[in-house]
Amino acid sequence: MQLYNSLSHTKEEFVPYTPGVVNMYTCGPTVYHYAHIGNLRSYIMEDVLEKYLSYTGLKVNRVMNITDVGHLTSDGDTGDDKMLKGAKREHKTVMEIAEFYTDAFFEDCKALNIKRPEVVEPATDCIGEFIKVISSLMDKGFAYAAGGNIYFDTSKLDEYYKFGDFSSEDLAVAVRDDVDEDTNKRNKTDFVLWFTKSKFDDQELKWESPWGLGYPGWHIECSCISMKHLGEHLDLHCGGIDNAFPHHTNEIAQSEAYLGHKWCNCWFHVHHLNTTGGKMSKSKGEFLTVSLLKEKGYDPMVYRFFCLQSHYRKSLEFSYENLDNAAAAYQKIVARTARLIKESDGKADESALKVLTDKFRAALDNDLNTSLGITALLDIFKSDANAATKLAAIKSVDEVLSLDMIPHAEKLNTSDSEDIPAEIAELIEQRKAARKAKDFALADSIRDQITALGYAVEETREGTKVRKL
Repeated sequence: MQLYNSLSHTKEEFVPYTPGVVNMYTCGPTVYHYAHIGNLRSYIMEDVLEKYLSYTGLKVNRVMNITDVGHLTSDGDTGDDKMLKGAKREHKTVMEIAEFYTDAFFEDCKALNIKRPEVVEPATDCIGEFIKVISSLMDKGFAYAAGGNIYFDTSKLDEYYKFGDFSSEDLAVAVRDDVDEDTNKRNKTDFVLWFTKSKFDDQELKWESPWGLGYPGWHIECSCISMKHLGEHLDLHCGGIDNAFPHHTNEIAQSEAYLGHKWCNCWFHVHHLNTTGGKMSKSKGEFLTVSLLKEKGYDPMVYRFFCLQSHYRKSLEFSYENLDNAAAAYQKIVARTARLIKESDGKADESALKVLTDKFRAALDNDLNTSLGITALLDIFKSDANAATKLAAIKSVDEVLSLDMIPHAEKLNTSDSEDIPAEIAELIEQRKAARKAKDFALADSIRDQITALGYAVEETREGTKVRKL
């Protein structure tokens, strides 16, 4: 498999450190609010990557952190702790906020068919590991105490800007909105490993340490949680493109200073979900959640399909018009699958099945190109193979895409009268979604389409009834 490595800025053959085994780390959520659909785009693409690696026969060990302490509202180690901010907003304790939004995050993941990693560890469970690594960095001369905090000294490194997209000027005060001057730092690129009581005295969560009562900075947690569960050599580190700098840059700095060798071979970054106003962002209060999409009548699988139609290294523009187009395409796929289920009465042709799945594998082997993967899926329907072969191919590729095409198709086949063609049943589902979203003009338009095809739709106390004219 060729995979783009953000560290080298090139596509590389993905080769795990241990043959046959992939150690994969995912930056998890900061659980102070609901995840928005832009955050979840990253997790969808990472989920596809994990499932595809497994699909090719590799064993994947995947670890995710939960940030429940230490993540400030500024990359410059200033501003409020996000968890404390969430607790104040909702008049709850930090741990109540963390538990609620952790559960909410995994409910959203479940709705989107995102597999839960084998290991999920909150930062608050690893304070001992943080203290151990920070102490070692101080002993080795890579960290120092100043103003009550412990900082990593970036001047001790031969190279700090590992991803190569940033220069020291990017951190100049007033150049970036989220960077303020910290006079405790020896170098403006230094970052906090541990905060003590000298900062944020209202911080709810604090622990005893060799440097006083305090709590960890954000960057240290991912390094320590990864090394705790996956060892000294990491094959694959995933996250949103926002995390490349400074979070992932700082992870590399502290991890390699601690270990004394290269830490992670490949970095996988998913680009932004944008709206017409720019990047979707919780800090701006401009974000959509899975629950809100469901309230508007959209199946979460439609959003997953919408994301898979685009390449992960391209920004994706969200609009309801684009989502409606994805919904129509997804419903057509489900309707076609429903038709295949009815037609299937034989055995799959193994040679024809291999041709169909090989095209899908070729797409994803090329830097996880899910857009071409969807094209390969559509080509299954167009092929000359028999219905049983096509269904077997759909089931195979859906091990990776996880779009629930066959379960949705089976539901479609049983939800309406057997005498109603699949294309009519598809239009009925679209009309139901439009009515749920209170788009009655669209619902009326779909009803007219159904009538033109020779069927009548009636709303009764028992539900939607359909009859042939």
